[in-house]
Amino acid sequence: MTHEDHEGTRRDFLYYATAGAGAVTAGAAVWPLVNQMNPSADVRALASIRVGVDGIAEGTQLTVKWLGKPVFIRRRTAVEIDEARAVPIADLQDPEARNANLPDTTDGADANRTLPPFEGDDSGEWLVMMGVCTHLGCVPLGDGAGEYNGWFCPCHGSHYDTSGRIRKGPAPENLPVPPVQFVDADTILLGEGE
Repeated sequence: MTHEDHEGTRRDFLYYATAGAGAVTAGAAVWPLVNQMNPSADVRALASIRVGVDGIAEGTQLTVKWLGKPVFIRRRTAVEIDEARAVPIADLQDPEARNANLPDTTDGADANRTLPPFEGDDSGEWLVMMGVCTHLGCVPLGDGAGEYNGWFCPCHGSHYDTSGRIRKGPAPENLPVPPVQFVDADTILLGEGE
């Protein structure tokens, strides 16, 4: 082994050691910056909420705030359910369910927009949707408003039916159904889980 070979390996070692130490130092400096972008504990706690629905009478609606947006929780009457189920998919401006609990391509039939049943109740009386118009983000009026007895956004004239599907006006999509499920007969969970 010559003196030049020995110097080359020492130089190579110093180069790789310095580069490795620099990479570790850079990683240690960047990690706190990346980690601070994660949601805080209070934000994670609000990512899912429980809502008691036992006090909601048939034909009425409760509006709650979830993730900074209104959510409509409606206990529909038999008349409202029948009106929604009588609408052919071909008559809808947006033929998709827009339900976070179902695959993206699920059709907008009324049964695909209602809250999944609790203990075998598939009556379709529970409808939970984001209360934000899909046109420009206004909050539609409820309680049988508009031409289709559902919700009406007076800002630009979007009419939603008793299933929250857009029927008339500039809104491009149905009111979206958030991730939601029954926890028990009197409580629903908004969000992905706890």
